[in-house]
Amino acid sequence: MSKRLRDAKKSIPPERHCNVNEAIKFFTKDYFSSYKAGFDETIDFTIKLGINAKQPDQMVKGVVNIPNSLGKKLKIIVIVDSSRKEEVQNSGADMVGGEDLIQKIKQGFLDFEACIATPSMMPQVSSIGRLLGPKGLMPNPKFGTVTDNVALAIENIRKGQIKFRMDKTGIVHAGIAKISFKAEKVKENLMEFYNAILLAKPAKSKGVYVQGLFLSCTHGPSIKLDLRYLTD
Repeated sequence: MSKRLRDAKKSIPPERHCNVNEAIKFFTKDYFSSYKAGFDETIDFTIKLGINAKQPDQMVKGVVNIPNSLGKKLKIIVIVDSSRKEEVQNSGADMVGGEDLIQKIKQGFLDFEACIATPSMMPQVSSIGRLLGPKGLMPNPKFGTVTDNVALAIENIRKGQIKFRMDKTGIVHAGIAKISFKAEKVKENLMEFYNAILLAKPAKSKGVYVQGLFLSCTHGPSIKLDLRYLTD
């Protein structure tokens, strides 16, 4: 462990579980001013769920539009039928195509971070599911990426959209902000993400749904949040 990280851990508020506002202040003020790495680190929000991850009907996944973008410029492609290609060209996508774009992907093109498709093209898109799926790029109506309203889907992705999916240990995590953000913007993004997780609770989930919350950053320490004061 580096001296920078050891010193950062020593400066964490002494309470065993932190109020969310104290934790955000630590990363955006104390850590940012004295211990940050040589770049604008991402603040990560981790949620431990009391879910049986082995049950497919208890999977927690979805998408949330956060109010404050992390600023990353994502490369977006759109797959549409030929009759709409010209219309969609002005929607803000980096690349628009139909069968030609599908063939390009089959040949190894995967230089993009988001893929949107219209419903009419999904039968053809299914042929590249084995290429897109493992990389989290497969268009999905639950993520808003299978739609006829292509312009809105692109706008949502550009503004700040987070996909989430619970892992096999019952944990959901995502980068929600940068340590250079103002504290109130971090809090806005955190609460938007947290509320999306609450709304995604499976109907068959029993017991305590949220068991633990943690805030951390790319090369910094982790802080456990006090659930009792999350909305303060």
